[in-house]
Amino acid sequence: MEKYQVAMVGLGVMGSNLLLNLERNGFSGVGFDVSKDAVQRFLGGPGQGKRVTGARGWKDLANKLERPRKVFVLVPAGRPVESVLAKLGEVLEPGDVIVEGGNSNYKDTDRREKAMRAKKLNFTGMGVSGGEEGALHGPSLMPGGPRAGYDNLAPSLRKIAAQVADGPCVTYIGPGGAGHYVKMVHNGIEYGDMQLIAEAYDLLRRVGGLSNAELHDTFAEWNRGELESYLIEITARIFTERDDQGAGALVDAIKDSAGMKGTGSWTVIDAMELGVAIPTITAAVDARLLSAVRDERLAAAKALGAPAQVQTGMPRREFVQAVRDALYASKTCSYAQGFAMLRRASLERDWKLPFPELARIWKGGCIIRAVFLKSIQEAFGRDPNLPNLLVDPFFREGLATREASWRRVVGFAAQAGIPCPAMTASLGYYDAYRSPRLPQNLVQAQRDLFGAHTYERLDKAGTFHHKWE
Repeated sequence: MEKYQVAMVGLGVMGSNLLLNLERNGFSGVGFDVSKDAVQRFLGGPGQGKRVTGARGWKDLANKLERPRKVFVLVPAGRPVESVLAKLGEVLEPGDVIVEGGNSNYKDTDRREKAMRAKKLNFTGMGVSGGEEGALHGPSLMPGGPRAGYDNLAPSLRKIAAQVADGPCVTYIGPGGAGHYVKMVHNGIEYGDMQLIAEAYDLLRRVGGLSNAELHDTFAEWNRGELESYLIEITARIFTERDDQGAGALVDAIKDSAGMKGTGSWTVIDAMELGVAIPTITAAVDARLLSAVRDERLAAAKALGAPAQVQTGMPRREFVQAVRDALYASKTCSYAQGFAMLRRASLERDWKLPFPELARIWKGGCIIRAVFLKSIQEAFGRDPNLPNLLVDPFFREGLATREASWRRVVGFAAQAGIPCPAMTASLGYYDAYRSPRLPQNLVQAQRDLFGAHTYERLDKAGTFHHKWE
C-alpha cells in the first residue's frame, strides 16, 4: 500500500489550498473531511491529477501515512477542533505530529498541547496568515509547540511558506500556545492598520474631497514609498472596482458595518490581563463594535447633529501629505504596541520569542506584510532587548519629522467631528509614553483616600497610607 507524506483534515478553502501548496512543493497528501462530498469535490476538482488521495475514515487516514505521521488540521476553532483531535488521538501513535492551523485561542492550544504530550504526540499550534491566496501560494507560518514537532515539520513548512530575500516566512516561535499567540497579536496589529487606513480614507474623502479615482491614485502613490504594504495595495485596488449589482463604485455600496472573528478582542483582553497598553488596537476593535450599531448611529445623527464644516486652511496637496504623515506615525504606534505586548507575554510566560524573526516572517505572505517590517527587523537587530519601537533611533526620528502634521490632522478631525479614534489613540500613546510625569499621582491619591489603597513616593522607598482630612 502506497504511503503518503502528509494529511489534511478539513477541505474548506484554506485546507484545500494548503494541501495543494504542499503537493506542489513535493509532498504527497491525504485529504479528509467530515463531509464526504467535500472530499469528492476536492479530488474531482483542484486535486485531480495531483499526488493526493482521499481517506474513507480516521483509521484509513492513519494507515495511509508514512511514519512519523504528519497531520494538518484546518477546521473552525472551538468544538470542531476538539472533535478532530479526539478522533486523531484514537488512531495516531507516539511520535506522530499534529499541526492545528486555525485561529484557535492560545489558551486552548496550551491545553491541547499538554493533553497530546501525555499521549506522546507532538502537537503544533500554528498561526497561518495570508488568507486563501497565501495558503495556496505561500503564507506566513507561526508554529509553536514542542521543538521536536517543529523539527519534523520544518522541511515541509519551509517549502510551502512565502519566500522573501532573507528566507522562508516561517520560524519556530516557542513552546505551548506561543504560535497561536503570535498570530493573535499579528491580527491585533492588522486591526489597527486597517482602522488607520480607513480613517485616512475618511479624511481624504470628507475633508479633502478626493474622488474614488483620486483616492486610487493617492493610495497607489503611497504604496510606492515607506507605506508600501499589502493593505495599502488592496486599498488602492478597491477604489477602481465597479459595482456589479448597481451603478458606481462598489465601495460606496458596501454597508459601513465591519465584522470580526474574535482575535482582535482576544488581543485586547490579553493585553489587559498582562497590563500592557495597546490603545490603537483597542480603538480599532471599538470602532468595529460601534460600526455594528448602525441603526442607533443613524438615529443619533439626527438627534445630535454635527459640528459646522471646518476649513483646514491647507492646500489640498499639503493636506494629503499631512494625512500620509499621520498614518505613518500612527501605524508606528500600532506596531510598537503589538511588539510591546509580545515582549511582555514572552517574559511572563518564558517563551523567549524571536523578535527579529517575527518581523522577518511577516515581511511576506501575511496580511500585514510591508516594507515597514524590514525597519522593525533592523531595530531588534540593533537591540534584541528593545523595550519599545518608539525609542529606536530610526522610528524616533521618523515620528519627530511627522509629529507636526500628525497633531494637525488629529486636531482638525476633532474640530470637524470626524471620528479618528485610532489616530487619536496613537498620538495619546506617543505623548503618554514619552511623558516624564503623568497625572496618575492624583489617581493614586484618590485611590488612597477612598479605599486606603496606599501609594509610593518619589523621595523614599516603600508604600504609604495617608490619614486624609
